[in-house]
Amino acid sequence: MLRGSRDFETREEYEKFLGRLFSQLNAGRQKRLQEEIAEFKPLARCRLDDCQEKMVGVGPASTIRILHNTYSVNSRLIGEMVKVRVYVQHLQVWYGQKHIDTLPRLKGEGGHRINYRHIIDWLLKKPGAFEEYRYREDLYPSTIFRVTYDVLKKDNPNTANKKYLQILYLTAQESEVGVQRALELLLNERQSINVDALRELLETENKIEAIPDIQMPEIDLEVYDRFLQAQGVL
Repeated sequence: MLRGSRDFETREEYEKFLGRLFSQLNAGRQKRLQEEIAEFKPLARCRLDDCQEKMVGVGPASTIRILHNTYSVNSRLIGEMVKVRVYVQHLQVWYGQKHIDTLPRLKGEGGHRINYRHIIDWLLKKPGAFEEYRYREDLYPSTIFRVTYDVLKKDNPNTANKKYLQILYLTAQESEVGVQRALELLLNERQSINVDALRELLETENKIEAIPDIQMPEIDLEVYDRFLQAQGVL
């Protein structure tokens, strides 16, 4: 309402807008503020908690429930209890005394944020579960991955789940951007999509050409002396 638009390019731009707005609103309140400051009591000499702490169990699908939202964690934590520190913008997951992950916090209720890197090991052990996996849409990092799964499903429905999970496992090990480029190439050329073909393309892309050995001739400084003498400088 004040700005005429809610479209901010970044969070930082929004925070700067609020800072300017607060400065304007508080400009005429300095006298009253000083009166209030004179009555302030000393702060306690200890840090105030800026987060909530919750102990939750990791379910068999490698997920936790926090404030009515679902998040994935590393599959190695299945069956374990973890401590989650809930901040305004993110969550910190702690196991024992070790901070093991930071997750963006979801707003509202009933949402979910599933990271395929957390659960790919678990899914590979039971590829048949992928077909009916509740959060399957979260396991397509981009449209190219979704198209890849559809092509695999069309070409060979019986092995599509296993092949796609193998591709996702390779993506977790390598580069998501690199695997996506390789998938685009195979799709555009209508070639067979499999892990071996992707790995070959990735190896080709990652090869670094040998840096040529450039031989620099030794510089004869007497040339400069003769030039300067000819110019009458020396």
